[in-house]
Amino acid sequence: MTCSRPYPLGATPDNKGCNFSIYSPQTDDIQLALFNDNGEFSTYPLEGDHAGIKHTYLENISPGQKYGYIVTRKDKPHLISDPYAKAIEKPLHYTVPFNSDKSFQLAKCVVVSDKFDWQGIVKPNRPREEMVLFETHVKGVSKLNTAVPIEHRGGYLGLVSEAMISFYQQQNINTLQLLPVAACMHEPHLLKMNKVNYWGYNPYLFMVPDPRYATKDAVTELKTAIRELHRHGIEVILDVVYNHTAEGGEEGPVFNLKALDSRYYFKHGEHYANFTGCGNTVDLSYQPSLNLVMDTLRYWASEFQVDGFRFDLAATLGRHGEHFSPDAGFFKAVAQDPVLREVKLIAEPWDIGPNGYQVGNFPFGWNECNDRLRDITRSFWRGDQGFLKEFATRIMGSRDLYSAANWPYKLTVNYITYHDGFCMQDLVSYKHKHNEANGEQNRDGHGDNRSDNYGIEGDTENHTIIELREKQKRNFMASLLFAFGIPHILTADVVSHTQKGNNNAYCQDNETSWLNWQPTENKTLFKTWLAKMVAARQEFMVPFIRAFSGENRNDNRIFWRRLDGSFMEHDDWNRLSSVALHLGIGKDGNELFYCINQTNAPARFTMPETDKEEWTMICNTDSHELHQTIDHKQVLVAPRSIAIFFAQS
Repeated sequence: MTCSRPYPLGATPDNKGCNFSIYSPQTDDIQLALFNDNGEFSTYPLEGDHAGIKHTYLENISPGQKYGYIVTRKDKPHLISDPYAKAIEKPLHYTVPFNSDKSFQLAKCVVVSDKFDWQGIVKPNRPREEMVLFETHVKGVSKLNTAVPIEHRGGYLGLVSEAMISFYQQQNINTLQLLPVAACMHEPHLLKMNKVNYWGYNPYLFMVPDPRYATKDAVTELKTAIRELHRHGIEVILDVVYNHTAEGGEEGPVFNLKALDSRYYFKHGEHYANFTGCGNTVDLSYQPSLNLVMDTLRYWASEFQVDGFRFDLAATLGRHGEHFSPDAGFFKAVAQDPVLREVKLIAEPWDIGPNGYQVGNFPFGWNECNDRLRDITRSFWRGDQGFLKEFATRIMGSRDLYSAANWPYKLTVNYITYHDGFCMQDLVSYKHKHNEANGEQNRDGHGDNRSDNYGIEGDTENHTIIELREKQKRNFMASLLFAFGIPHILTADVVSHTQKGNNNAYCQDNETSWLNWQPTENKTLFKTWLAKMVAARQEFMVPFIRAFSGENRNDNRIFWRRLDGSFMEHDDWNRLSSVALHLGIGKDGNELFYCINQTNAPARFTMPETDKEEWTMICNTDSHELHQTIDHKQVLVAPRSIAIFFAQS
């Protein structure tokens, strides 16, 4: 007879049976329940006990076995899930209100084997400075793409269909940042409205790929998708949520952690701390909570071969009590972990708790999302005055927040649009958010969008407005791709998708969020232009990022120039709206020249004299050919646009 063991936690099968182990210090009466296909179950005691971990070993249990744990709540049996489960049998759903009877109707946990044929494919291991993040929703990206086989649309395998792989290659996409794929439970208020948490930011189990996106086997299908992306040189960053769970606050449902040990969560007396806006906050200063998160991250990195993580509301992870610290235990645990220190780590560096805005304060090795570039770039190209100096700071990599001495390991993640907020088509089509479909009387969603409609709210057939909107999209993308940093782009923006002004489409599992692949002339032109700009970034910008990083950062040339080519002075930053940025690698290396015209009139820029080959235009956000004098000493840059030139040493 095989003896049970406390580690590893979860359900671990071998060739004779399965070891079951769960950390459960506050439930002495916990029992293991094994279910058959009819929903009938048998219970088994957990005779092993090790420092609060209950465990047992059962013979003749193999992968595919459905299970859960039964505890007593209010004198009734209540089924809870295994926090270390690796799969569940079906998508999550229940009818409000949740209770002990309904707990037995939820998806059961499933024993799985970690065996998978990676076919010798290894991670691309791409340097940070080469990454261009394309934020992608597993379902939304392929659901309406008729070139994808119908059975794979909206699923893990749809991500790697022939049509999608071709799309990534055409667009020079090298990194997908997937919105959360861990099993997500929908909040009670959404279930009451017959809606779902489409984005996935309400985790039910941290290690389980959501079966919503699978045809049969979510574990195998997601691993297959990652393998095939790697085969084509595309990295995968997972958006992960460890700041809270789907159990909500005091009145929220009990799915597992609440029943097992209340100390998994921050509490203020009898009340749950709510630094996340979701009712509870996971306490990573508590060792079992930290272990759960670390084991989960290691599992994704090892067994799914993911290349990195983007952490939702990451300031919460660095809290001890109410206070954030870059020396928090979680950061140290990640830094010393032999698996996790090899992957990319991206923080959303804030939460809604005390002193929750921690931009620039994460430890070495963490890249942070930079909302400053988003806001300033939006304001600048909208024509707002007084933003030139900060726009220049953001273009140069926000070195007021992230010293170039620490690049690329603390290189900023720049973005104009994210899943929350306006997509780019709506950023140039709507002055106001239109979230009525969310069922909250348009009260939800960000209010400070810094957007414009350029004369008409929403769709229009006015060619002048359309042309200006397309130019503004190009201005945003050029500012993003040719700024120092790691660019983050919404995949929806590549195909000019519109959400009809909804800037908080978290519950819209429909055509609002599913990408519209129907081409138009303008969509095709923008998509083609963007692909060229991503390629131009890799060819021209990446060498500058490398040269301006680390020990050699001060060996380069940076000049800000007026239209006539003379150097800018202090007062110019407050009075000029057309400026040029002149960069050079080393003393006589390659050069870039940015002509930035914020005004509504053409601007004639004097090109710097160079002993190199003549300047080559690599970017122009105006839709017309760039006018250039015959001697190549001056260029006329169209109103409200940017042109970038390159000179080879």
